[in-house]
Amino acid sequence: MTRRDLRWKAAGLALFGLSCAMAAALDGSALTLAFFPVALLALPLLVHGKRVGQMVRAGWRGHGRTVDLLHAARLRRDSFARSKSPR
Repeated sequence: MTRRDLRWKAAGLALFGLSCAMAAALDGSALTLAFFPVALLALPLLVHGKRVGQMVRAGWRGHGRTVDLLHAARLRRDSFARSKSPR
C-alpha cells in the first residue's frame, strides 16, 4: 500500500472518528443528525482509500462509464506489473 493510499485512508479514519466523537459529545441533541452523513461519507474513504478520489475526479470530468474505466486501468496496471516481475 502506498503512502498516498494510506493518507486517504487516514483522512477517512479521521473524518469517521471526529464525526462519531461529535455525535457522542452531543448525545441527545438534534445536531447529532448533522454528523451522521459525514460518518457515512467517511466509510468509503476509509475502506477504498485513493480510489474514492479517482472516482470523484472521473465523475467531475463527465465519464459515464466511470466504473468500467477504473477497472480497465487497474487491469492494465496489474498486467504491466506482472510482466515486469521476475519469475
